[in-house]
Amino acid sequence: MAEPGDTPIDTPTELAPVERPQQPPTVLVVDDDRAVREVLSAVLREEGYTVRQAEGAEPALQMLRGDDLPLILCDMKMPVHDGLWLLDQVLQRHPNAAVVMLTGYGDTESAVDCLRRGAADYLLKPPRVTELVRAVERAWSRSRLATARARYHQGLARRVRERTAELQTALQGVAQAYGSTLAALVHALDAREHETSDHSQRVVRYTLAIGRKMGIPEERLEDIGRGALLHDIGKIGVPDSILLKPGPLTNAEWTEMRKHPEVGYRILESIDFLRPAAEIVLAHQERWDGNGYPRGLTGDTLPLGARIFMIADTLDAMTSDRPYRKASTFAEARLEIGRCAGTQFDPGCVEAFTLLSDEELHALRMTFPEP
Repeated sequence: MAEPGDTPIDTPTELAPVERPQQPPTVLVVDDDRAVREVLSAVLREEGYTVRQAEGAEPALQMLRGDDLPLILCDMKMPVHDGLWLLDQVLQRHPNAAVVMLTGYGDTESAVDCLRRGAADYLLKPPRVTELVRAVERAWSRSRLATARARYHQGLARRVRERTAELQTALQGVAQAYGSTLAALVHALDAREHETSDHSQRVVRYTLAIGRKMGIPEERLEDIGRGALLHDIGKIGVPDSILLKPGPLTNAEWTEMRKHPEVGYRILESIDFLRPAAEIVLAHQERWDGNGYPRGLTGDTLPLGARIFMIADTLDAMTSDRPYRKASTFAEARLEIGRCAGTQFDPGCVEAFTLLSDEELHALRMTFPEP
């Protein structure tokens, strides 16, 4: 015995109740057979939809208005232009349109083809009531979700372009003043992470001091200092809910957090005088033994500036108070950094770091007033 919901729509039987959208959209029913159009329209109207009809592909295309997201129920075979032609035309104008195709038995190859071309679903004629209604609802739900995602990503891309353009504009023509401009930007980023205020300025001082102990020329130290200063610029793209989360991060949140070196690199790489700094930003979470991220670089393949910065960053992290622990002493930090030479850190850079006295480190840690 057939189930109530399995009755074809051409049989006058009471419709089975189905879940429906809160605000049903308008459905455009396209079929060259008027009787079929009327039956399909009657079913959809009973489900609360507003229905329009078109007797062919071209009239249907003319009925689509402006930027409205179309919801179409269309026969596959029609004279002049078939349903596949209409599908292609609609998706060119509205890539996220919801188009459900109707096809006869034995024409499943064409049905599969319509799915490849972007149709949301297909139904065999005559469709059953519940199959028809559910297919329309699923197609519309997916279409709206795809549209919302597309708009979100477009907006996000636009905001990223705007932020990048703002940064590039701010840096153009300020050859004499870029130092203070970058310092102000980093100060804002540090202020965002309340517990690490002035962190970026301190790691710059530590990084440059270690570099000088290694005999690196001052002109090269300029690039290394910029890389240290801007190491966390990619965190501009990390949501506050993750960046400022008081407890441990989930795996998904760590995945999002670990994107910040690449985000920072993309922000800086197109700015000529910051390109060397961008390489340090990209590599500042790597390790000497290759167990860092994002590329898993090892040994001398790591930029020298990044190898120096890793030590400076660890030193500042260990000797700064955190909500979950008190700051370590410089002596304790020295022991830990020395223990990690050859694994986390470049042994040569660690050796240069050990040449800095506690008095020098205390002086470097002091927060100097801005000019």
